[in-house]
Amino acid sequence: MRKVIGIGETVLDIIFKNGQPISAVPGGSSFNCLISLGRSGVDATFISEAGNDRVGKYVIDFLRQNGVNADNVSVFPDSKSPISLAFLDEKNNADYLFYKDHPHDQLEFQFPDVQRDDIVVFGSFFSVNPVVRPQVAGFLDYARDRGAILYYDVNFRSAHKNEIMKVTPNLIENLELADIVRGSSEDFAILYKMDNADKVYNAEISFYCKKFIYTQGNSPAEVRAENGFRQSYPIVEAAAVSTIGAGDNFNAGFIYGMLKYGVMRQDIDRGLTAEQWNHVMECGQLFSAECCKDIYNYVSNDFGARMKANLNQ
Repeated sequence: MRKVIGIGETVLDIIFKNGQPISAVPGGSSFNCLISLGRSGVDATFISEAGNDRVGKYVIDFLRQNGVNADNVSVFPDSKSPISLAFLDEKNNADYLFYKDHPHDQLEFQFPDVQRDDIVVFGSFFSVNPVVRPQVAGFLDYARDRGAILYYDVNFRSAHKNEIMKVTPNLIENLELADIVRGSSEDFAILYKMDNADKVYNAEISFYCKKFIYTQGNSPAEVRAENGFRQSYPIVEAAAVSTIGAGDNFNAGFIYGMLKYGVMRQDIDRGLTAEQWNHVMECGQLFSAECCKDIYNYVSNDFGARMKANLNQ
C-alpha cells in the first residue's frame, strides 16, 4: 500500500469570530492535510515537533486518534507548543497572528520508510526555516532518491514577508525538489508581487518545476504544466463557515486523487494526461469545499468514511 508522509509544524489554532474565541483545534499546514488523509483511509505518517506541554500531548493524541502515525513527532524537554490566532471576517476568511519561539526550533527524527510512488507533502515557513532546514532538506533528498513523489505547498504568509530574502535560497531548493508545486494567489503576491498564474509560472516556477497549481480563493484554480498544458477548474460551491484549512485540504484531496486514480512516479516523469489532471483536481476541490463547511481544519469524519470506502474502488 502506498504511503503519504507529511513534514511540517504543529500549532494550536484558536479561532475568533466577532472578537470572541469560538474554537481551538490542532493545526498546521501539512498537519491538517494528514488528518484529512488519515480520516479518508490513507496510510499516513507525520514528521514534526510538539511542545512538552498539554497542547503537545493533545496534538500527538489527535494524530493517532485520526489514523496518522505520530512516531516521528519529536518532543523536547523545554519546548512550548506554538499558538495561532485566526480571526474570521464577515466572509469567514481568516487573518492570522502566530506566536512561536522560532530560535528554539529543533528537529530530530529517524527517517520513516519511504518507497517508490509514496507521496511526501511539505510546505509553509517550516520548509524554508533556516533553523530546521538541514533536517528538512536531508529528508526531502532521501525521499526523492527513494523514488517518492514530492508535493510542495508554498503557503507563505505575510507574517514572514520580512524574511523573504533570507529564505529565498531554501524556497528555490524546494521548487527544484518538488514534482508538483501549489500556491495561492496570496502567497505569490507576498513573494513576487504578482497576481497572475501565467506570470508566476513563467517567471518563477517553470524553470524549477513543470507542474504548477495556482489557487485563488473563490475564483477558479489554474493549472500550468509541461507540453503547454493549461486548464482552469471552477471551485465546488459550498456555504463557507470558515476558510481555515481550505488550501491544506485541497492538498489532501489532490493527494487522495493521486492514490485513488493510480498516479505513479512514471506518470509524473512523463507528464500527467488531461484526464489525470481532471481527476486529481476534482478531488482537491471536493476536499477543500468540505473543509469550509465547518470551523475545523479538516474534512469531517463522515466525509472521511465515504472517501475511505471509495479509495480502492
